[in-house]
Amino acid sequence: MNALGGTPFAAKLETWAAAWPRPAAILCVSAHREETPLSLTAAGKPATVHDFYGFPRTLYELRYPAHGSPAVAGRAAALLAASGLPARLDADAGLDHGTWAPLLLALPAADVPVVQLSLPARSRLDVCVAMGRALAPLRDEGVLLLGSGNLVHNLREADLSEVELPVVPWAAEFDGWVAERISAGDVDALASLAGAPNARRAHPTLEHYAPVVACAAAAGADSASFPVTGFEHASLSLRCVAWS
Repeated sequence: MNALGGTPFAAKLETWAAAWPRPAAILCVSAHREETPLSLTAAGKPATVHDFYGFPRTLYELRYPAHGSPAVAGRAAALLAASGLPARLDADAGLDHGTWAPLLLALPAADVPVVQLSLPARSRLDVCVAMGRALAPLRDEGVLLLGSGNLVHNLREADLSEVELPVVPWAAEFDGWVAERISAGDVDALASLAGAPNARRAHPTLEHYAPVVACAAAAGADSASFPVTGFEHASLSLRCVAWS
């Protein structure tokens, strides 16, 4: 629903994105596609995929008409392959809502080319680390690496009756642990979840957590900041991370 704008989170994301350096292209790892081998969107004009149900009609009318970049997709595939991670180019795949929903707020002009990279099957975190490290050179080539998920994502425990509710302690504990490990540059802990409180409760499955692991691995020793924090529906983390 944030994609429609006018929410506190939408306003925060818009404000943060206004300060972004303009990238030559965006490579997004979204929580909503898991494949082995990995796949990259390679269409010149990828479709806007509405991969959700039960929401207001206005959400299904949204479009994000950004161009793709077959060149960036090919470069990413080559970097992944050189690290032992085969990746196929998919000219038919579009951008799912994990990619276009935040970009609709962050870059509403849709004037930066976008490529989406799948997660590995079952969102294996060791593979996500390898993905991030393989793709790190793209950052020096003007490509923004974007991970889209939630640091806490358990819809069965979310209180959908209201957006703004006090955060439940177990969600705050896990969110805080992840923030501490990111600040310390501890990619190994992020990937193993060793010592993470309430990890299985925060993520019954790993796909919404995996993108931040890939991005942390790509960032290496770069310092991290948290331009957006907070929760919706008592337990869904809105924390955003920027590395520079």
